[in-house]
Amino acid sequence: MNRQTVSRRRIPPLMPNPPSHDVRLVAIDLDGTLLNDSKQVSDQTLAALNSAVDRGARVIIASARPPRSVRHVYNQLRLDTWQINYNGALIWDEPAKRVIFHRPMPGDLVRRLIQTARSRFDSVLVTCEILDRMHTDRFDQTYTTETGRLFRPDVVAPFEQFCNQPVTKLLLLGDKSMIDQLEFLLPTTDDKITIVRTDPELLQIMDRNVSKAAALQIVAEHYQIPLEKVMALGDAPNDVGMLKLAGIGVAMHNASDVVKSAADWIAPSNNDHGVHAALVKFGLCD
Repeated sequence: MNRQTVSRRRIPPLMPNPPSHDVRLVAIDLDGTLLNDSKQVSDQTLAALNSAVDRGARVIIASARPPRSVRHVYNQLRLDTWQINYNGALIWDEPAKRVIFHRPMPGDLVRRLIQTARSRFDSVLVTCEILDRMHTDRFDQTYTTETGRLFRPDVVAPFEQFCNQPVTKLLLLGDKSMIDQLEFLLPTTDDKITIVRTDPELLQIMDRNVSKAAALQIVAEHYQIPLEKVMALGDAPNDVGMLKLAGIGVAMHNASDVVKSAADWIAPSNNDHGVHAALVKFGLCD
């Protein structure tokens, strides 16, 4: 089982600003990074991203969310690039509405994980994301995600009926004490999964080889941009890999210590236009 943790990395507190042409690809997490706590992109940040594109940089979204939950932000930014979804389990071409890359888990593995979780906690809520469709056996919003607040399930049925196919991401939701126990129970059942925990009441489970870093490498190669000319911005443990992979890794001030320790520079918080500040510092806007 792959748990996304990191060791400490270089943290030069004062990095000289490179010229604007040095950053050619900007990969940005959504929640806690690009979006403020009201789930909005500030006008200041929007203008900065437009400037970055005008100066020749490509901007991509790298999120745990599915395509449907990213679409309104993607359109607001007027992007035409590939995007990273489900923490890297899916790379999606939004203009063409097509899958570029997909690394799901086998359905029988997901079924066993659900059975293990339910054998301990029958009340745990289960969501299976399969490409861009939400499947669950209980429509209950006591515990939910931002996507769950925006969209209703596509399928409500016994989980055995939809675990007969590859599953992009499994989500287990419940109170914190339950999720605390499940986080350490599930790794003993199988070593083929990655567990990401960015919220107290949620476990995100994907194929063990899934990460934003691996997906970012694919996207950078597609655009023929060397990794040293990539800037990645994030705030949560699932962002650490891409911050370390990119030539410039930027953590938000609201990020956890493990994320800050992986960054080259710490920007102001997501509520204080941190993305804008990073684009200014590294020469992508004035």
